[in-house]
Order: sequence, then structure tokens, then C-alpha cells
Amino acid sequence: MSTHAKRERLLLADLLESAGSEAPTLCEGWTARDLAAHVVVRERRADAAGGLLLKPLASRLERVQREFAAKPFDELLRLIRTGPPKLSPFSLKQIDEASNTVEFFVHSEDVRRAQTDWTPRELDPVFSDALWSRLEKMARLLGRKSPVGLVLRRPDGRTAVAHRGTPVVTATGEPGELLLFTFGRQTVADVRLDGDKDAVAKVLEAGLGL
Repeated sequence: MSTHAKRERLLLADLLESAGSEAPTLCEGWTARDLAAHVVVRERRADAAGGLLLKPLASRLERVQREFAAKPFDELLRLIRTGPPKLSPFSLKQIDEASNTVEFFVHSEDVRRAQTDWTPRELDPVFSDALWSRLEKMARLLGRKSPVGLVLRRPDGRTAVAHRGTPVVTATGEPGELLLFTFGRQTVADVRLDGDKDAVAKVLEAGLGL
């Protein structure tokens, strides 16, 4: 496994363990146990994980995920830390890095920021740049549901267009915060929104993300 993805995987497992199986998360209706089951099914049950993208398979995904959620929490954590089986596409370094770095970062914050005593995580510059690189590539997809124009801006001035349109709202923040914002975690992301008041309100209410 590649460096960023491996680190975020282990961090996510540690946060889940520390929070406890029944702790809340930012994923609506999911406890830490449910989130752990989601991560395991996504990597280990390709026959069900297709339900994440294809509605006809959604009911199968829900059933399989419930089955995994019923397993001992310690077993789910072990499976997360162990990583995907060799026959899984996620076992390939390139796919692991491309698909899991952001996935695990966002879900780690789903656990962290759902707790009452959470504290911000300070990201090193290399990792921030890695997240920004991925955000640049995903911006249009993540922002496609924005009802107004949406521009993402780093404090250093670098920008990415998430959605074309008028009026325009500019979200300014560090790459990790912008990622959380565009993944639908608008209420907990530390970003500054500039633009027309009504347009800003629409962006905050929009169903951003995948």
C-alpha cells in the first residue's frame, strides 16, 4: 500500500477504535460500527459494493453491509488495518493511493468531528498538496449539484472550479477543509464563503459530493 493511503487507513482504524463501536459519525444514521462495515464491504465485497454507484444493487449492498456490521467490532477493525485481499483492485498500489487516500481522510474526519471534544488535525504540507491534487481532479464531479457557480480557493490563491454558473460563491480554505466541504460536510468544514448572501445559503444547503 502507498504511503498516504496506508497512513490514513491506520488512522481511521485508530479513530474508530478510540471512539467505540456505537459512537456517532457525520454519516447520517451511521455509528462507528456502520462506518467500519462500509469500509470493509467496499474493499472486500465487490459483488455488493457496486451498490454505491448503481441503484439496482443498493438493496444488496445494504443487506451485506448489515451482515458485516453484525460482526465483532474488533474483527472489522482488524480487516480495515489488514487491508484488501490480494485479488481486490484496491490491493494495487496505484488504485489504493488514488481511491483510498481521500476516502479514508474524509471518513476519519467523519469520526473525529462527530465527537463533542474533537480538535482540528494539522496536516503536513506534502499531504495537503496531495489532497489538493485530488480535489482539482474531482472538483467538477463533487460540485456538479451546486445550484450556483462554485470556486474553491486555497489561502495561497490557487483555485479550482467546482461548478460553472452565476452568481459565484468562492470557498476559501485549506485543501483538507475544502475536500470536506465538497464532500457534503459543509457544516463542519472550516472554510470562508464569499458571494451573494442567498447564493451562499444555497451552497450550504446543496447536496454536494458523490
